[in-house]
Amino acid sequence: MAHDVGVPLSAATSGVELSAEFSVAYRYAVHMTRDAFDPANTTLAGAFGGPGDGPRVLVAVDGGMLAHHRDLPLRLQAYAAAHGIALIGAPVVLPGGEAAKQDPVHARSIADAIERRAIDRHAYVLAIGGGAVLDAAGYAAGIAHRGVRIVRMPTTVLAQNDAGIGVKNGINAYGKKNFLGTFAPPAAVVNDELFLLSLSDRDWRAGASEAVKVALLRDAEFFAWLERVAPALVARDLDAMGSLVARCASLHLAHIAGAGDPFELGSSRPLDFGHWSAHRLEALSETRLRHGEAVAIGIALDATYARLAGLLSDEAWRRVLAVFTALGLPLSAPELDDPRLLDGLEEFREHLGGRLSVTLIADVGTGVEVHEIDRDLMLRAVACLRETPDVAAAAR
Repeated sequence: MAHDVGVPLSAATSGVELSAEFSVAYRYAVHMTRDAFDPANTTLAGAFGGPGDGPRVLVAVDGGMLAHHRDLPLRLQAYAAAHGIALIGAPVVLPGGEAAKQDPVHARSIADAIERRAIDRHAYVLAIGGGAVLDAAGYAAGIAHRGVRIVRMPTTVLAQNDAGIGVKNGINAYGKKNFLGTFAPPAAVVNDELFLLSLSDRDWRAGASEAVKVALLRDAEFFAWLERVAPALVARDLDAMGSLVARCASLHLAHIAGAGDPFELGSSRPLDFGHWSAHRLEALSETRLRHGEAVAIGIALDATYARLAGLLSDEAWRRVLAVFTALGLPLSAPELDDPRLLDGLEEFREHLGGRLSVTLIADVGTGVEVHEIDRDLMLRAVACLRETPDVAAAAR
């Protein structure tokens, strides 16, 4: 049966434009749970479509996390057997932390396993680990067969409240953060808060910086809550951290679904507040700084710039510095003095294309886009952070 495509077969086609408009509905769930590998817990099985569907699953796991959860492979095997999940081969182990993204060999090892073990687009990759491992695994899954379904199981605060939630994947290349990557939403995210108990104090605290970020941009009530519960968070109160993760994740999902640009077709990237310098600080410190620590410094720097530019009140600026101090996060680092720091502004613009778009804050809970940065004023902001002997006292 012939279909009318709008162009008569006898007509000349020079100058004809053919176009179509379509949208693709996509839904993925972020599950909050505890002890996901207990056979009585059906959350993970449901992420693969539910019991009885017999999903085929390739596992990629964070080697750093595995050192603290040595029984995980056996628990995973027992869980899979209880729920009819077919694990295809031994887990692919990636190094923990930013090392997973620094060398393309790690993402390639997952792509190799997908090919070698015949993982197709109806099978799954289960990525278990911190944000860098999720990024590398998501990148490999996203380019294999033009997209293999991935279920993310974040194991750090930062991954559960931020890195594991979004639609982006990537690895570092050419000395630049996330230069190679894909937009590929996960099939599901499973946040098991028990993983957080094995984090070092440093990594436990570092993940809170992304919560501060999204609260400053979107939710003044959430920010005030962070101010109140900072002592409990530092004391490793799991219930408080679980609430932080859930609220932060919900705000990220709301942004992805409601901000109108989930695949960053424009030049604005508001949830990267503080990140233009954070990415540079990570690189300049050769990843000595954790991502969350660099984000805390980056937010403090941009808040200080906003204050000097007259965008942010002195009171709000002091609250920003004070909450990071209360959470035990740094506000400065030697790398702030590196003349290459401001190169991050051009890299930020180049990454999105178009004109420079940097998110600042006009008040707690209110983000604002600016398209020009006064470099001399930014250097003054650096000096303000670097030269204050007691930033915590200045923030009070």
